Amino acid sequence: MKPLILFAALSCAVHAAWAAPVVSRLTPPSNAPQAGAMTLSRFLPGQKFDLQATVRPDAGQRIASFEFAVDGVPVSAAAAVKSLVTTGLVKDLPAGTAVVSLRGYALSKPGLHSLSVSARQSDGQIAQAQGQFEIVALERQGRPVKNIIFLLGDGMGASHRTAARIMAAGYAQGKAQGKLAMDSLPYTGMVMTSSLNSIVTDSAPGMSNYVTGNKAANNQEGVFPDDTLDPFDNPRVEYLSEYLHRTQGKNLGIVTTADVFDATPAANAVHTASRGAGTGIVDQFLDDRHLTGLSVLMGGGRKWFIPRNAAIGAANPLNVGNGSVRSDKNDYLLPPDVVAGWGAAPGARDPERDLIADFQQAGFAYASDKTSLDKLGVPAKLLGLFAYSNMNVALDKIAGRRGQGSVVADFGFPDQPMLDEMAEKAIQVLQRHSPKGFFLMIEGASIDKQAHLMDSDRWIMETLEFDRAVKVARDFAAQDGNTLVIVTADHECAGAAIIGAAKVSQSQLQAWAGTGAANQRDKAVGVYEDAGFPHYQMAGDGYPLSTDIDGKMLIGYGANADRYETWLTSHLPTQDGQQPFIKAAPLNTHPAHPGKRNEGQGFLITGQVPGDQAVHTATDVPLSAFGRGAAQFTGVYDNTDVFFKMGQAVVGGVK
Repeated sequence: MKPLILFAALSCAVHAAWAAPVVSRLTPPSNAPQAGAMTLSRFLPGQKFDLQATVRPDAGQRIASFEFAVDGVPVSAAAAVKSLVTTGLVKDLPAGTAVVSLRGYALSKPGLHSLSVSARQSDGQIAQAQGQFEIVALERQGRPVKNIIFLLGDGMGASHRTAARIMAAGYAQGKAQGKLAMDSLPYTGMVMTSSLNSIVTDSAPGMSNYVTGNKAANNQEGVFPDDTLDPFDNPRVEYLSEYLHRTQGKNLGIVTTADVFDATPAANAVHTASRGAGTGIVDQFLDDRHLTGLSVLMGGGRKWFIPRNAAIGAANPLNVGNGSVRSDKNDYLLPPDVVAGWGAAPGARDPERDLIADFQQAGFAYASDKTSLDKLGVPAKLLGLFAYSNMNVALDKIAGRRGQGSVVADFGFPDQPMLDEMAEKAIQVLQRHSPKGFFLMIEGASIDKQAHLMDSDRWIMETLEFDRAVKVARDFAAQDGNTLVIVTADHECAGAAIIGAAKVSQSQLQAWAGTGAANQRDKAVGVYEDAGFPHYQMAGDGYPLSTDIDGKMLIGYGANADRYETWLTSHLPTQDGQQPFIKAAPLNTHPAHPGKRNEGQGFLITGQVPGDQAVHTATDVPLSAFGRGAAQFTGVYDNTDVFFKMGQAVVGGVK
């Protein structure tokens, strides 16, 4: 025998000097059992997850059988679904390498548990590996919370919140003259945001970590990494939505200003190793609603729901193509063991699918704009798709409502709801038709997207829009008395910093256009006492009359790409590459990227990162909470800890 004791998920690179057979990956991931080591993989009692290992045989041999054991006791076939796969694996693995799995395993006994795998190759030799995982005990403290509203400001760090407060409330003699709704939540902590494979997360694990209790790798959601090529067959971890629907009958709502296939919304209901697999992601939303309890889905992303090659019609207000980007290349078809182990829909490669019609046939009322959303009343289930891809941002939507800009019309969707309007409708639907409670995720998506583009005025306005949705949730929870509200971010974006304020007027900034740093930086940027207190005049709709004011707030970035800065609001947004008609007029007239925006007008600020966008940072983010169970959310904790705090509230109960 050639045993191998393994305590971490190892690289699958081939090392000829290694003896074989060997286990090169064991899932769930484990730490070595040494003093001070944190348990990597943790689960709620009864939460489902997959056991998996990659086993490499000796040359000319094959893996004939395998067995997983927990606490030394073999896991019976009745407890999970077994499979052994030797095809469709990543390149460079030796011939005969097998990925062995037990799908849909669950354990209710709290405590630290040992996990082992033993695989026998065809000549009788054995490969072994060991690890561990924890089942987290829940205290029986009182009545469980009925509903959770989880509001995520994508990319929203402390600076983003502060900038929004300055714009919305103003300061006088050093004191804020008002607070954001999120500032009013009584309990606040700080969250560590890293992913499984990096100190800097992207949005997929940034959200997934909150709602599975386990670290995911960048670009992956609801799964652990594996050694297969199929992005939809990775070992799964049960989402909070799935767990609560299965065990308590609660329903799920997802509201976003992004394309609904995007990382944050998908990382509440879809299991995939590829956050970009749009066709399969949106299909899973509907196909697996029996697992997640999905009752509300609102945002952008109509391009994924329109049949490929469908005729141009009302679905396309631009009338320059049907807008569909459905493709069999990023669709999904699950292997039988995943279907059997999870009760999941098998999927199909069907780019001609009319997904809007299928949602309607499944009982979802459909809204295509704010007008139709308002007319729906309170249906039992709701699908709202208000743009081809990401919805337009608050600055441009508000300008459209005020008759001051044509951006939303240029995109073909002049009648889009604001995030607070979507949030209010989602709560109405879920409250009326979810007698056992609900989990609602509401995302302010373009705080992140506009911070990537270093478009300061747009992300500040996005934060204001998000905060109005926070108020809707807080007010509901205050009246309901049995709802936990959580407000946080998946990560910080761009290293945003409030560096001060302009020392000169808006007209002077305009007059200095193209004159370089000697004027636009050295004479314009006021720091310390020269910053003073910017004062924005707010309109009745809750947004500033203008983001260009004398002495306006100025934003710098610590994780920036190159850009040209004028400190003035760009009247056209930077191009959004996810939009299907971005190469057609008038969208192709928008600035291509921040390195082109204001070129010839602004002074060049050289970036610290390659490419043309700012990037995420590893900075901790604030979390604020309100309602029953909110008192748990103080201190500094990992994003996965939030999952177990929510579990305590909604399963174990709170006093």
